[in-house]
Amino acid sequence: MDAALLLALGLLAQSLCLSVGVPGLRRPHTLYPWRRVPAPGRVRRAWVIPPISVSENHKRLPFPLVQIKSDKQQLGSVIYSIQGPGVDEEPQGVFSIDKFTGKVSLNAMLDREKTDRFRLRAFALDLGGSTLEEPTDLEIVVVDQNDNRPVFRQEVFTGQVLEGAVPGTYVTRAEATDADDPETDNAALRYSILEQGGPQLFSIDPHTGEIRTVQVGLDREVVAVYNLTLQVADMSGDGLTATASAIITLEDVNDNAPEFTRDQFFLEATEAVSGVDVGRLEVEDRDLPGSPNWVARFTILEGDPDGQFAIRTDPRTNEGVLSVVKPLDFESRERYDLKVAVQNEAPLQAAAPRAARGQARVRVQVRDVNEAPVFQENPLRTSLAEGAAPGTPVATFSARDPDTQQPQRLSYSKDYDPEDWLQVDGATGRVQTQRVLSPASPFLKDGWYRAIILAWDDASPPSTATGTLSVEILEVNDHAPELSPPWGSLCSTPDQGSGLLLGATDEDLPPHGAPFHFQLSPRLPELARNWSLSQVNVLALLVALLARCRQQSCDKKLLHGLQDDLRDNILNYDEQGGGEEDQDAYDMDQLRHPAELAALGAPLGRPSLRRDAPFSRAHPQVPRVLPTSPSDIADFIHEGLQAVDGDPTVPPYDTALIYDYEGDGSVAGTLSSILSSLEDEDQDYGRLWDWGPRFTRLADLYGPP
Repeated sequence: MDAALLLALGLLAQSLCLSVGVPGLRRPHTLYPWRRVPAPGRVRRAWVIPPISVSENHKRLPFPLVQIKSDKQQLGSVIYSIQGPGVDEEPQGVFSIDKFTGKVSLNAMLDREKTDRFRLRAFALDLGGSTLEEPTDLEIVVVDQNDNRPVFRQEVFTGQVLEGAVPGTYVTRAEATDADDPETDNAALRYSILEQGGPQLFSIDPHTGEIRTVQVGLDREVVAVYNLTLQVADMSGDGLTATASAIITLEDVNDNAPEFTRDQFFLEATEAVSGVDVGRLEVEDRDLPGSPNWVARFTILEGDPDGQFAIRTDPRTNEGVLSVVKPLDFESRERYDLKVAVQNEAPLQAAAPRAARGQARVRVQVRDVNEAPVFQENPLRTSLAEGAAPGTPVATFSARDPDTQQPQRLSYSKDYDPEDWLQVDGATGRVQTQRVLSPASPFLKDGWYRAIILAWDDASPPSTATGTLSVEILEVNDHAPELSPPWGSLCSTPDQGSGLLLGATDEDLPPHGAPFHFQLSPRLPELARNWSLSQVNVLALLVALLARCRQQSCDKKLLHGLQDDLRDNILNYDEQGGGEEDQDAYDMDQLRHPAELAALGAPLGRPSLRRDAPFSRAHPQVPRVLPTSPSDIADFIHEGLQAVDGDPTVPPYDTALIYDYEGDGSVAGTLSSILSSLEDEDQDYGRLWDWGPRFTRLADLYGPP
């Protein structure tokens, strides 16, 4: 105790007859809290009463604690009382006082863990109820006893540590509490390990409860889990105790390399198949199943230069599954000797021992099977002239048998021939026609006819191959061109010329159709004295100009006998200029006889105005003067053609035609008649070959052979 406090207690006991109450004494000590002690120059009101100590769990009740007195009145003339917790406040009834003697008693057992001290107020009154003294404080301190066992915060503590951890590695920490006074030995806890179930591999700090490794040798493959029994005791290890468990799990590391169960494996694979499993390669690994330290990865080191095999890992068994990824050929190779290695997904610990069987030999025997025949060229493409007679050879669609060590006979047949046009020799595969194929057959696609041929061997069961035969039907010039119109007549005077516009048609396809070459019959040389032919344009329209005519027939039309409109005989190619109103190559009304136009009620000399014509060039046209005689018809036609070629306000608004722009530097010129000559001699059709793929067909039609 503090020296000043001891001195004060000594003086108080000496002057006031005070003694501190101690449990076990039968007679309470007497206190005179209100006695005044004279002092020179100063009067002290009252002494401060030191705390009164009483032990918890005291069972001899009621137990006298202390007696208080006032020196103002004689004994029996003072009434004493106390107030506060334990008296008139909860917990009530713990303390009481004799109102005449001032004796304070303990009436119930105390529990320091609930209330460690009580602060009361003591009062002294005369018999009339008047206050004799000011109230004074009375403090009762509950002394702790070791009546509480320590308690672990958990019944089971868990921890993890890597196998092979070095000594001193932290694992986990055990914690306990004690309800007793932490300032006394009653709550001074100490930890210990009672049982480890084996070698002393772990230790616990007695003060902090930290569990650590103490030596090497932790091997998960030997012991994966350790169960420790822990103890905690108060009174610095000599008092009350409690126990708990600690479960320590060793975490796996890759300290065991995978190994093949055998040095050599023998497997068998079927030729000519892929995507099939051949067999399994067994391995063992002592590390934790399912972990990266256990999962095996396989590598083919030797014996598979073409990559025909692959090995995957079975996630359930960790076995290597060997499969064929590219078809094998027994005739090429009957056996494969593979060298295979295995390792884990996770890297092996540097200190781990190397595997004795980390590699193995795998011998794969190829099993021969009946393979299907193979067509030497598939699909087979050939050509045949249209209208080929029955029995015309088409091709020999033959196959070979890959089974060279067991040769077999092959047979052929048709599987698909929609027009029943072909005939196949069952022994040789030679294909020929058995009737004439109609050019109008719906099974001709862009000039190609397609058939399917089968080839099979005589094995049991047989194997079959399928081949495709594509025949291009070549166009033949088997139709003569016909004049359109087939005949016509005109009249004129001998000194004035006239002409007849001629065309031609041909049922053949290019290049056996247009363009056409017109000439007067060489068997009648006299025609050349009166008639000449000239080409109008690239459309192969010719005008037969009359030089002399001895017959006159003025009542006939310009183009007598031409029942159809001339536009039906003019070949219209895709035109990309002139706008949506320019649907035909020419305004055919310009070529009609004026009398016929009048009969039809058509306006003469003023065609309709085109909506897409430039305003700057649109101007009224002067009405044309109708010819007064047949001799003026040629001039009328010529002027009409010039009108439609040069006037942008009427069809065909013939300007330089604008095609899709494909950049500068194109070698293709314009196709416009404005920039091209009307004379055949001025046209260099051979240049079409230089204009790119779009004009290749035109080059075939018009260019030199």
